Formats: sequence, structure tokens, C-alpha cells
Amino acid sequence: MRQFLSSSRYLILIAVAGTFIAATTLLLYGGISVFQQIIYTVMNGQVSSKGAKALTLGFIENADIFLVGTALYIMSLGLFELFIDDTIDLPGWLVIHTLDDLKEKLIGVIVIVMAVVFLGHVVTWHGETGILYLGGAIGLVVAGLTYFTGHKKKTNHEEKQ
Repeated sequence: MRQFLSSSRYLILIAVAGTFIAATTLLLYGGISVFQQIIYTVMNGQVSSKGAKALTLGFIENADIFLVGTALYIMSLGLFELFIDDTIDLPGWLVIHTLDDLKEKLIGVIVIVMAVVFLGHVVTWHGETGILYLGGAIGLVVAGLTYFTGHKKKTNHEEKQ
């Protein structure tokens, strides 16, 4: 039974492969989308404030795609490090030793994604109501995540002493 349970950790390879494929797909899609947007802008040939706003919004949306792809990539690497092999060569900021390390990295990316989504709404906002509610909701989520990670760090620090 012990050997069976020890080997069952390799089931995580399904999640590693799935998140890696999803990340790769999003990053490729984002790259193609940026390239198409640039080609469309050059081919259209019109320079206007309306065109600049549309171009800016398109790039912000692509940044969102890249950030979600990055979050999935970090998740893939983190799960691999935690369950399969923690000796892979990664930069220091990407080394993950615990599930809490992985959560912290993902929360950081999630906060950035929410900020980019809000920025996209701000760029397209035309004075109608609703943006304040979205900003407030994002602020509450960020505050909750900040409290969660700060409380967790404080608890872990107190347990170590």
C-alpha cells in the first residue's frame, strides 16, 4: 500500500501536462493576436484617437491573455516541483518548495490580471455607472487575498518560533 500511495503522486502529471498545454496555447494565441493586431493597424493606415483607443484596448486584452498563460505556466512548474522533481533549474523567484509558495505566486499573478481587466474597462468606459462597482469588487478581492496571504505568513512565522 505504501508503494502504491507513493507512486500515486505521478497522477499530478495530468495536471502538469494540462496546465502546461493550456499555458502554451494561451501564449501562442496571444502572440498571434498581437501580430494580427499590428498587421491590421498598419494595413488600415488611419491614425486617430479612436484607432489609438482600440489599439490600446487590444493590447491590454492581449496582456490579459499573456498573464493568464503565465499563471498557468507557473502552476504547471509549481505542481511539477512539488510532486515530481524539485531539482529542475529555475530562477530563484520561481522556486517553489511548498503549496503556500505556489499559492503566493498565483495570487500575485491573479491580482495583476484583475488590475489589467479593470484597466481594460477603464479604457472603454464612457461615463455609465458600473465601473465603480467593478473597481470596488476587485479592491475587496485584492484586500481579501492580501489578508489571507499575510495572515498565513504570520501564522507560519509564529509556528516556527
